[in-house]
Amino acid sequence: MTTNRRDVVITGIGIASSLGEGIEAHAAALAAGAPPVVDTESFKPYPVHPLVPLELDRQIPKKSDQRQMEPWQRLGVYAAGLALDSAGLKEDAEAKSTLQVIVAAGGGERDHAVDSAILTGLRGQNEPGAFLNERLMSDLRPTLFLAQLSNLLAGNIGIVHGITGPSRTFMGEEQAGVDAIRTAQARIAAGQSDLMLVGGAYNAERRDMLLLFELGGYLRHGSFAPVFARDDAPGLITGSAGAFLVLESAERAAARGARAYAKLEPVGADRSRRAPGAVEAALTKLVGGLGAIGPDALAISAATGCASITAEEAAALKAVAPAARRIAAGDLLGHGVEAAFPVSVALAAIALSAGQAKEAIVTGAGHWRGEGAAHLVQA
Repeated sequence: MTTNRRDVVITGIGIASSLGEGIEAHAAALAAGAPPVVDTESFKPYPVHPLVPLELDRQIPKKSDQRQMEPWQRLGVYAAGLALDSAGLKEDAEAKSTLQVIVAAGGGERDHAVDSAILTGLRGQNEPGAFLNERLMSDLRPTLFLAQLSNLLAGNIGIVHGITGPSRTFMGEEQAGVDAIRTAQARIAAGQSDLMLVGGAYNAERRDMLLLFELGGYLRHGSFAPVFARDDAPGLITGSAGAFLVLESAERAAARGARAYAKLEPVGADRSRRAPGAVEAALTKLVGGLGAIGPDALAISAATGCASITAEEAAALKAVAPAARRIAAGDLLGHGVEAAFPVSVALAAIALSAGQAKEAIVTGAGHWRGEGAAHLVQA
């Protein structure tokens, strides 16, 4: 590992959630601790933080592009456009020719009508396997498979915003978001890139994902409660959110006179086996490896709200940063799975740029696997 590592700064922030879109809306929510926007009726008994209506034409001008994307892709492309605007790169063709894109993505969205018909038809079948194969071959549209490809978000970002540099897509739920940010920061710090666009998006208003989380025993039922007060498992409340960051070497940013919202230090990641105490140990080690944390630091947690895991995350924060002011991103806009860590890093950078703190740490433990931590300071 090289010892001559370059500083990495965040020069663009694009974010959209139930709180609204853009830096100002989220800075205000961070400062005020405003009540979250929660829908407890549409997917009852599961509360969800719904996405604020977006004027898609502002970032995705062609209706044909909008139509061929699923909601999570439209959200991601929109947030990426906001980040490019924020960084002053939207019309910079030369920069976009070298800009590298890293996306944290989940699977594509399902055709609910087909799924419902197949599940209904499976009842009473003497040979359910044969019935399932037949219906899958005849009922699913070929274009549906294309729309479900996870790397299409990166592809659509490139098409809509004219980015011709290389792209990578990470899958793996919350850990995909951690590793996307970690890799982008590391590549710039090591001199392998000067400019990166990194982030993710998640559509929480999907019955198929709610079903999967419910089958796993993760979802909270009924009313909203603060993340660190969900003592009874399960406790996950998902939220529709997208966040993209423009990361840039400090030298490049200074040379073009770009505003730096925050400096992003190296990001840590782990994958504990989730025995009791493992999450606390992993996060304690990760945050401890970030360096000295000042007493006035801000701690933004991407905690899921799942009781035992979240309790361990809280214990780790108390151990390594006892004086830090703690904010759960889920209290503001819900849990965004693949987008949860990018959203939390974006919130930390927004808080620093608004003068709400001088440094911030971001932590997150996935609902099933994966832990991550990041350290940001004022630029």
